[in-house]
Amino acid sequence: MKIAIVGGAGGIGSSVAFNLLRTNDPYEIVVIDNRDNMIVSHVMDLQDALSLGGATSIAGGQMSDAMDADIVVLSAAVPLTINTSRDVYLKANADIVGGIVDQLIAGGFGGILLLMTNPVDPLLTWVARRTGWARERLLGYTLNDTQRFRTGIAQALGVAPQRVSCWVVGEHGAGAVQVFSSVTLDGKPVELTEAQKAHALDYAENWYVRHVALDSGRTSTWSSGVGGALMIDAIAHPSDKPFPGSVILEGEFGVDGISSSAPLILGAQGLEKVVEIPLASNELAQIRDVAIKIDELARSLEH
Repeated sequence: MKIAIVGGAGGIGSSVAFNLLRTNDPYEIVVIDNRDNMIVSHVMDLQDALSLGGATSIAGGQMSDAMDADIVVLSAAVPLTINTSRDVYLKANADIVGGIVDQLIAGGFGGILLLMTNPVDPLLTWVARRTGWARERLLGYTLNDTQRFRTGIAQALGVAPQRVSCWVVGEHGAGAVQVFSSVTLDGKPVELTEAQKAHALDYAENWYVRHVALDSGRTSTWSSGVGGALMIDAIAHPSDKPFPGSVILEGEFGVDGISSSAPLILGAQGLEKVVEIPLASNELAQIRDVAIKIDELARSLEH
């Protein structure tokens, strides 16, 4: 399986490449970026880890090298700045994403696009309309929402996060819906106290703002890198286990034509099925309300 990472010189792109090298799968990895010296630097470093995993190659490349890829990971973005919402990057990142997608269209790319550039839901909605590609081929990365909710719950319960399972649906951002009815501990449903819910929500909802306020200049490099590699693994090794991700909904949760995060069954062609987990009426209302906002943001890019 050939994986092309556009934005491969950045923190997330290079982290995805590193985490793919740590698997036992025979991936052919190409990292692409307009910063040639950074690509050479990463490849010089990463190629010495090639023998420690199953990947067959790691190399720098150009956009022409992405056209026959099975999966294009698009993580290119403007530099991170202090902000309170990913939406501030919409226009600038749309300029980057649009330029790359146009090249993929012109080059006849027929694989899966995994978008990791934020704000992912408005951008994925816009890309779907711009390309006309089937939704099965268009995936957005949102695992971090579930992971942060999971960490917050684990802290509230005083247990290891590996024992906790949960789901987050809706927008990758302020419109995320943390589904408390989905929370399990060691595979069994668990009811959190109001104080525990407040702790979990505070961690999940405020992680982004707190992290960006550090003004470190870096994003969630490590968690997104391992998560991106895990999403690729879910595509390469299909199973009936849902994976969190954004996709263009087609009636699921009462939303149509808009990208939102949901449990997804993934396979070799991308999306196989959206799993509609049970939601309370207020949770459904949240998803539908934020879908209106996502649609408005996507439409703003069409003018």
